[in-house]
Amino acid sequence: MIYEKQLGVPKFKLTEYAGKSKDYVVLIPIINEGERIQKELRRAKKSKISEYADIVICDGGSTDGCTDSKKLQSLDVNTLLIKQDIGKQGAQLRMGFWWAMQRGYKGIITIDGNNKDSIENVPKFIEKLNYGYDFVQGSRFIKGGKAINTPFVRLISVKFIHAPIISITARHHFTDTTNAYRAYSMRYLTDKRVQPLRDIFMTYELLAYLSVRATQLGMKACEVPVTRAYPARGKTPTKISFFKGNSELMKILIKNLFGAYKPKKV
Repeated sequence: MIYEKQLGVPKFKLTEYAGKSKDYVVLIPIINEGERIQKELRRAKKSKISEYADIVICDGGSTDGCTDSKKLQSLDVNTLLIKQDIGKQGAQLRMGFWWAMQRGYKGIITIDGNNKDSIENVPKFIEKLNYGYDFVQGSRFIKGGKAINTPFVRLISVKFIHAPIISITARHHFTDTTNAYRAYSMRYLTDKRVQPLRDIFMTYELLAYLSVRATQLGMKACEVPVTRAYPARGKTPTKISFFKGNSELMKILIKNLFGAYKPKKV
């Protein structure tokens, strides 16, 4: 089924393998993740994550065969959404958020699809959502978390640039703000003062914005310990280029600090 572009939601193709079966959904944005997403989903299956939440792939238009339907179904994927429009991660997440809203989930967990994150920890996020938290950030830097083989430059930039700026903007202390492993209550995402379904969120703007908006509005936020492991050798799995990607990320942080992504009308 094809969903045509609408305000704040890109055009996308839907392949639904099963109906809604849980109160929560795990959205995994990917683009050509190859064996990495297969490994991640195998880990999820081993840990029986589909017993806690529906698993939905938010694909950006992969061409490497990683979204083969037979493979995904065998690994307990509930639904495949394929973006057929402009935009990167932000557009993929908006597609997934809208779909989750239509299905009536109580909350959303997001996690990268490059097999760096401990998908086994999904129940921790659901537990916090059930306790009434609206934004739950996964952190490798708090007690119980693990940072494995984190590139030195990335470690410094997260701890001394990204996290401090996000914490100042949010008026709440966060430690691992580049980590896309987090959870949102549907109460948060559907609040008229938030409005995540806007075309302004094309790349990493949405992650930065949603990191700060909950506590700005007085909603409950916390961190939970997770593991983020980079390969011991070989190319670092990331979609952010060293120079252009990081400079764009800094621009987003500064714009976010000065309220550029807040809704103009509430």
